Amino acid sequence: MKLRVLHVYRTFFPDTQGGTEEVIRTLAMGLPREHFEVMVLFPSRLVTEVEESAWGGVRICRVPELFEIASCNVFLRGLGAYRHWAAWADVVHYHFPWPFADLLHLCALPQPRSRSVLTYHADIVRQRFLGWLYAPLMRRFLGSVDRIVATSEAYAQSSPVLASLQQPIDVIPLGIDAARLPVQRPERLAHWRERCGQNFFLFVGVLRYYKGLDVLLHAVAGTALHVVIVGDGPQGPRLRDLAARLGAANVLFTGRVDDADKYALLALSRAFVFPSNRRAEAYGVALLEAMSFARPLLTCYIGTGVNFVNVPGETGLSVAPDDPLALRGAMERLAADDALCARLGRGARERVESVLAAK
Repeated sequence: MKLRVLHVYRTFFPDTQGGTEEVIRTLAMGLPREHFEVMVLFPSRLVTEVEESAWGGVRICRVPELFEIASCNVFLRGLGAYRHWAAWADVVHYHFPWPFADLLHLCALPQPRSRSVLTYHADIVRQRFLGWLYAPLMRRFLGSVDRIVATSEAYAQSSPVLASLQQPIDVIPLGIDAARLPVQRPERLAHWRERCGQNFFLFVGVLRYYKGLDVLLHAVAGTALHVVIVGDGPQGPRLRDLAARLGAANVLFTGRVDDADKYALLALSRAFVFPSNRRAEAYGVALLEAMSFARPLLTCYIGTGVNFVNVPGETGLSVAPDDPLALRGAMERLAADDALCARLGRGARERVESVLAAK
């Protein structure tokens, strides 16, 4: 008999592309099919009816999104689908934060027989007033699930929410199967080499406020450092305008790309720059992919899982957040020292294969 697992989150592929989506995809695809059945349920703006299909080998159930407020996606027409799949599942795996999932879990009637697991990806940082209103619901929800998992010891210890809970917290670092990354496609390598050369600094991620990309633009404007920024998001228009005002012609925004293009850009890059400056960046899944390509990391010290992934002097460099001069200095150091890049890249690959391997 197969164990049935339902993942519940506010978004997933193919609608969006981000770190939590990559985590859910890794978890869904990593379970052996002969022993597990997996479904991912999420609201979508791209459907008008409940739709069950498959994406990249993962079964998905998209329900029509009603609206979104403060990064909380709400749906009503899919409530029956949630109840059906929650009753089907042996384990319901929630991905926090998504306040609407709290209501789904607490108000489901009849209550499903399934066990519940919650991966605590990040604190709610930005919506302070709404967070104050939401706190009672959040505490009840967190207290009602069977197990809570944090993605790093650093986040478990520094999160005021996790520290206030009565139940034990399990720490399971996020990982990646570096051996399963696809072989590079020559035509994709040639395409990106012609468009942006190689040996550049690469960023991959959703363009959100906590990614520190405005600091990166200030750091590289007027220098010979070349940067490629992959991804899109709510800060995209503002960042492109800022780059234009700074005259940062050495920065290329690609928008969202597929996996084949992302891996080609990783293969062509010199180092991976990840200047996130707020603890909303709880881990940095994109770092794991860069490490799989033996690329040195450049991050900021923010006291979260980012600083568990990147070990300064072993897998990359780390600087203070919100300091363009420090970030520029570290980038110039990596740009000038081939031996340092090679050594840190080897260390990154070794760490992702040993400590950060998905198992």
